Amino acid sequence: MILITGGAGFIGSNFVHHWLAGHDEAVAVVDKLTYAGNLDNLASVAQRPDFSFERIDICDRSEVARAIATHRPRAILHFAAESHVDRSIDGPGEFIRTNVQGTYELLEATRAYWSSLPPVERDAFRFLHVSTDEVYGSLDDGAPAFSETTPYSPRSPYSASKAASDHLVSAWHHTYGLPTLTTNCSNNYGPYQFPEKLIPLVILNALDGKPLPVYGDGSNVRDWLHVEDHCRAIERVLELGRPGRTYNVGGKNEIRNIDVVRTLCAILDELRPDPAGSHERLITFVKDRPGHDHRYAIDPTRIESELGWQPAETFETGIRKTVRWYLDNAEWIARVRDGRYREWIDRQYGRRAAAEGADR
Repeated sequence: MILITGGAGFIGSNFVHHWLAGHDEAVAVVDKLTYAGNLDNLASVAQRPDFSFERIDICDRSEVARAIATHRPRAILHFAAESHVDRSIDGPGEFIRTNVQGTYELLEATRAYWSSLPPVERDAFRFLHVSTDEVYGSLDDGAPAFSETTPYSPRSPYSASKAASDHLVSAWHHTYGLPTLTTNCSNNYGPYQFPEKLIPLVILNALDGKPLPVYGDGSNVRDWLHVEDHCRAIERVLELGRPGRTYNVGGKNEIRNIDVVRTLCAILDELRPDPAGSHERLITFVKDRPGHDHRYAIDPTRIESELGWQPAETFETGIRKTVRWYLDNAEWIARVRDGRYREWIDRQYGRRAAAEGADR
């Protein structure tokens, strides 16, 4: 049995599907089910006897401890997090609560459980913490990619909260001996991603004939990682990673945001042509995000050399699969795009477009 926090979210739910497709070992998911935690993501496995779900806030240590004691996992994989930079700028408190306080409560509940295990089970136990490359800050063009020894330099409330959680996990390993593993990944994309993030937002807006918002001039660079490649990396780290070690996971796909948007437009022009013309006509440059990091890039040498992981998807293959998934899953899209989602998108991007117009 493994226990997964945040397993109804984007990356967590993809990992659940990946794990159950390739393992006989059962999965227990705990998730608070905030706006991005969606049980529809797990609908295809919900009735399986090797899957169970509990709605739990990781900040509630007693409930977390109860779930751990009930399921007696041999590993805990910690995906649960508030993860959208724009939301963290508007409301940092929830990010501190979930990402910092929640990780602390989870670590303490885990430590109590781990300490109670028989020696053989205690030695085999692992706590795997899923984090982000944003903790390292921002890179200039041409600068070396982030490695595991890059100093932390978070620049948003989101990345600062994740940096704090990384430090907590490291401290619980060095102070208490808890066998932890940490992964820091680059930008993920793929199925089940909540449509506030760039790629699903552009796909769905394009299908609706709505503006495709691009911050600033679109020159910001991200290293794109297909979520299935990320799941395989986490699986490998859980199996072979050295306790106390951090592993950076990147897709080796550094691309400017504007080029991501143009690629999506070209694929949609091919697969779902719009009689009104190319989807590129909908690209709209909006006022930049405060403190917008220029470039992220991951050096995955450690996970490649130590654990033998390599990304299987290029951006070209992965992005085409992703577009097709959104085209083929209209029912999922309809359910996820509720009033709260529309209100957020209108408020976040509509006001930026208005501000940009005022600047002009």
